[in-house]
Amino acid sequence: MKRKIAILGSTGSMGVQALEVIEALPELLEVEVLTANANADLLIRQAKKFRPNAVVIVRDDLYSYVKEALWDDDIKVYAGADALPQIVTMDSIDIVLATIVGVAGLKPVYSAIEAGKRVALANKETLVVAGELITKKASENGVDIYPVDSEHSAIFQSLAGEFHNPIEKLIITASGGPFRGKSKDFLATVKKVQALKHPNWQMGNKITIDSATMMNKGLEVIEAKWLFGVPVDKIEVVVHPQSIIHSLVQFQDGAVKAQLGLPDMKLPIQYALTYPARFQNDFPRLSLTDCASLTFEKPDFEAFPCLNLAYQASKKGGNAPCVLNAANEISVAQFLNDEIGFLDIPRQIEYALSVFPFSKPTTIDEYLEIDKEVKLLIANKK
Repeated sequence: MKRKIAILGSTGSMGVQALEVIEALPELLEVEVLTANANADLLIRQAKKFRPNAVVIVRDDLYSYVKEALWDDDIKVYAGADALPQIVTMDSIDIVLATIVGVAGLKPVYSAIEAGKRVALANKETLVVAGELITKKASENGVDIYPVDSEHSAIFQSLAGEFHNPIEKLIITASGGPFRGKSKDFLATVKKVQALKHPNWQMGNKITIDSATMMNKGLEVIEAKWLFGVPVDKIEVVVHPQSIIHSLVQFQDGAVKAQLGLPDMKLPIQYALTYPARFQNDFPRLSLTDCASLTFEKPDFEAFPCLNLAYQASKKGGNAPCVLNAANEISVAQFLNDEIGFLDIPRQIEYALSVFPFSKPTTIDEYLEIDKEVKLLIANKK
């Protein structure tokens, strides 16, 4: 039977690639729901091509535009952020692919888990912000969460057939971003046009800036903690500029397993949607003889303090990772709007972690309220 997919964030980079994966496997995968925040024109084109049952445009003011464009296509159209956690509960959906960037993915993912849907997760923030709550609910409902991030997919693939064997260490690889090897003095003057030039990957602006600050690795460390049940002091980050080895697992006997591949998100997307089977595709193949060398370095915690801040927040627990994520989201937005400098991003995150009251949230709404309060704190910071 075909697996019917709901793509949350279909107009983003990951969503577009997911549609290419689905298009190449028409016998197995089918689009059931598409959602977008504001890119109405692309959402309309996708809907006309893939013929989903329903679409959601989060921006309410674009509802009429999308509705009119799809009037003759027999596609249901909904609008507003509240439609996301509702649409994922549709009986016809088999898999929810969450590619929404930021805390906006939290409610719909939680709702999908409550509804017993299989989740393919490309939204780091869901587990960073509320990992304990999300994994508990998934366990209670018997819901499997399949990682789509290349690093976590690599760990997941390396653990195939090994889930009964104790893990000694997870090793998450990092490209180092556009500023690998640069000093803090250099970073003090960089502009967004420089930070948005990732050497290996094509990603959205927010994720690309997270790569430049290395916060993306910090978020991945926290996410890996919840996905694989490994404490953060057993999760290591290693800089691997070629982005060929996507991550590794070291077992208690010292054996290390890794997953290798070209920097291409389509493979982890397909694996999450088709697991446990692997299907033929036309993705570019890795040739080891074409790789001049594979090198590895320790991360520079001094020049890139965001990574260390993430470790600290995860060890502290409670609302600290939520505070970290919220402060990072608004700081990255401010940097992209030319309101603050590059090194102000970790400074503002450290400030938020130091002054925001510690708590242990127990509901999604509590996490979302903390997210709002932290963002107000940073926005009002003089």
